[in-house]
Amino acid sequence: MGKRIKKLKKIRFHHEGVNTLTWGGIVLATISLLLYRGFDSKIPFWCFLVAFGSVYAVVVNFFRCPRREFGTDDVEGLVVAPADGKVVVIEEVEEHEYFHDRRLMVSIFMSLFNVHANWFPVEGKVKFVHHQDGNFHKAWLPKASEENEHADIMITTPEGVDILCRQIAGAVARRIVTYAKPDEECYIDEHLGFIKFGSRVDVYLPLGTEVLVKMGQSTVGDQTVIAKLKLPANDQEAHT
Repeated sequence: MGKRIKKLKKIRFHHEGVNTLTWGGIVLATISLLLYRGFDSKIPFWCFLVAFGSVYAVVVNFFRCPRREFGTDDVEGLVVAPADGKVVVIEEVEEHEYFHDRRLMVSIFMSLFNVHANWFPVEGKVKFVHHQDGNFHKAWLPKASEENEHADIMITTPEGVDILCRQIAGAVARRIVTYAKPDEECYIDEHLGFIKFGSRVDVYLPLGTEVLVKMGQSTVGDQTVIAKLKLPANDQEAHT
């Protein structure tokens, strides 16, 4: 692939949250004003402002869209965290839908307090994007990976390795947004998509991949290196 291209603009909030933040702010301000003017006692006003202002602050944090750059163009073989959150699964699993063999799965759970933008975990070319309707189990449960609503993005790296990235809706999340398009080149630092409210992202890697994170470890999307792929013999020799 050619030189990595920086496409992200410097924005403060993700565009997926513009309507939610705008209308939420208007409703919060309107009700606060009515309570302030409608009661001699200011207790109802302050109680509402503290309670719903705190909720609004969580939503504002949720829709933050920090501009991030990985910091180096040497990303060959690296798998970067596709999301902010916590590592909840590192295990070998049988992947029957696409690979039909055993894969190493690393799962990152995003709470309501995490940024919910998703980044491409590797560079390469998008092979396909599949969306599957499903249930809304709690995202950290093992069955959520297969039974919940999810979107599958298969990426082929320049070395010819297929990596599956799965966006999974949680018990609260009801909308998965995927920006990845089939046959388009993709780069670390670019947004893969967005999941609204608590959710999870799984990455399926070939056996033999070196995992560089531990269970329970916090990750930063587009910053934390979660694994290193086993390169073909000729590529390994080139790096020695």
